[in-house]
Amino acid sequence: MKNVNGQSDDVEKGLKQQYIQNSTYNNNENEAKTASTNELLNVESNSPSNSKSNSSSNNSVNFQLALRIVGSLAVIILASILIYFMDNFIYWIITICVALVTLLFITGIYRWLYIALITGPRDLIAVTRFIRLLLFIRKLGNKNISAAELFEQQVEKYPNKACLVFEDRSWSFKEINDLKNRIANVFLQHGFKHGDKVGLLMENRPEFVAIWLGLSKIGIVIPLINCNLKKQSLLHSITIGDCKALIFGESLTESVSEIKNNCHQIFQVPRDPPSASTYKKPGHHDQLVFIYTSGTTGLPKAAVISHNRYIYIAAAIHIVADFKDNDVYYSPLPLYHTACGCMSVGQMIIFGSTVVLRKKFSASAYFSDCAKYKATVAQYIGEMCRYCLSTPGQQTDTSHNLRLIFGNGLRPQIWPQFVKRFNIPRVAEFYGATEGNANIVNVDNTVGAIGFVSRILPQVYPISIIKADPETGEPIRNSKGLCQACKPNEPGVFIGKITANPSRSFLGYVDKKASEKKVIRDVFRKGDSAFLSGDILIADEKGNLFFVDRTGDTFRWKGENCSTSEIEAQVSNEAGYRDCVVYGVEIPQVEGRAGMAAIVDPESTLDLRELGENLKKCLPSYARPQFIRILERIDMTGTCKLKKVDLQKDGFNPNLISDRLFFLNLKSSNYEPLTAEIYEKILSQEIRF
Repeated sequence: MKNVNGQSDDVEKGLKQQYIQNSTYNNNENEAKTASTNELLNVESNSPSNSKSNSSSNNSVNFQLALRIVGSLAVIILASILIYFMDNFIYWIITICVALVTLLFITGIYRWLYIALITGPRDLIAVTRFIRLLLFIRKLGNKNISAAELFEQQVEKYPNKACLVFEDRSWSFKEINDLKNRIANVFLQHGFKHGDKVGLLMENRPEFVAIWLGLSKIGIVIPLINCNLKKQSLLHSITIGDCKALIFGESLTESVSEIKNNCHQIFQVPRDPPSASTYKKPGHHDQLVFIYTSGTTGLPKAAVISHNRYIYIAAAIHIVADFKDNDVYYSPLPLYHTACGCMSVGQMIIFGSTVVLRKKFSASAYFSDCAKYKATVAQYIGEMCRYCLSTPGQQTDTSHNLRLIFGNGLRPQIWPQFVKRFNIPRVAEFYGATEGNANIVNVDNTVGAIGFVSRILPQVYPISIIKADPETGEPIRNSKGLCQACKPNEPGVFIGKITANPSRSFLGYVDKKASEKKVIRDVFRKGDSAFLSGDILIADEKGNLFFVDRTGDTFRWKGENCSTSEIEAQVSNEAGYRDCVVYGVEIPQVEGRAGMAAIVDPESTLDLRELGENLKKCLPSYARPQFIRILERIDMTGTCKLKKVDLQKDGFNPNLISDRLFFLNLKSSNYEPLTAEIYEKILSQEIRF
């Protein structure tokens, strides 16, 4: 099958032969295969059987190597003898060429040359852009420039140009700058100083950007708090951010009032700004914002983003994905996320581009908005692409001016249909963790790829995929105590090597203990270190990287990383402190994993209606379990940890599970019995989540 750009759609081959079909599709559709983590992570273990197979495999490899060496020597000796007895120069040349070609095939070098030949253009483009990026970042670093100063440079260049567009109103660079200065003056008057933390809790709107720019101008660090959080999660985010004050939008007054008595100081910004005051200018490597991520376990963690890191992320996607300064960007994603708040808004701050914001994503309005605002670049997450495909066709599907879209999570299974229906010339799929030090981008439109690692010069960009335990994500080390790099088409955990280069440093979280858990040491040599992403990736023979799954206690749903331990705590509390485990389960043809809670209720006294109502109050919509399983008991480990691996494998199929199952009916917001009939409707997408 070919995609719209004429490229071979060999995603399934590239992802791995161990893929298994675990989804049901209509007969008239193309069969798509999704990766099962446990199947894909067919890594080494300490079991005798595996040891024997590994030993046998190693012996086979050693035999092949020895055979190649002997064959090469034989060819060299034979060629030397022929040349010695020949007196014709042409025969010499022919013999040498034949010998060289034979050597290439015997030694396997020909395969490397073939890969180098077909991937060379891609690598050359990426390396050239990467060098431009490093020079750009170095220049700004030498000037010790901050994000606010970069924005002020754009204000001088384009004072009346549209800076942000929101709900049919255009805000010029000068207007945003004026509001930015007002904010800075207000907080100076209230005694705030360089290094203080002021939380920002607000829905999407231009003031969001102006507020954090104003605060950053005077060196205040801004924790950007998820506006969907409530009660304990919200209070926790404010607390770990060490917020001296909280700025919140009027629409979130109720959420703030629930935790107000536990906060030190909360106020809304006055309208009238005082006169300007002196302040300590922030440096290029000072902290800029905290962006919250659920990480692999626990409540939300505050990832540290410095001015340098913010600029690097925004500039990297701009240069490597080949954005233009005069592009118009459309992003309906939340401003508290790195994706929109840094990657899209960063184009405005650093390069003077126009960014169109939307309060919330709308599938039916996505491409009509792009056409309306003449956007040339649009941002997405995988869920959004699926939602757009499910909408009825309209004229604006193809009448837009988009030259590319960028984002993360566009699944290979819907990639060709999406770009064909909506006439998308190029997709810049990227990958990167907010707190991480390794970002990669698809630069050549390879279907399903999230980036690549060079097979010619892998040392240019220090990233790797290492073998890891399928359940814990912990690296599997060799006899020397070092990590083992995965071979082509072998899944493993993605890492970014930590070096002295500021762009490769790992800033981690505010919580230093949590940061340390994301760092592994003695990776490929004693004393080195790397950021452990917790994501399972796979690289094909050409170096194209494909996302497989997440390890640990996190699953992704509705574009959000959901921490199972946090959800378990909330569900257990609302269920009368019953034992509970939460995990993600796959729904065929749906991105991510839906939350499922298994609750111990042997006496059948749990009121599911009340549980549903309480969870709606204390959890964001994306974190609420979509399925409930009622258990008689839950097995525990020797360390009193609840086991969930077998439950996750069972999924939510009532034909295989004897326990009572329930699903969240989005229309009634209640948990209702999950029967075999309902299950079939979910598979056929008559019932959607």
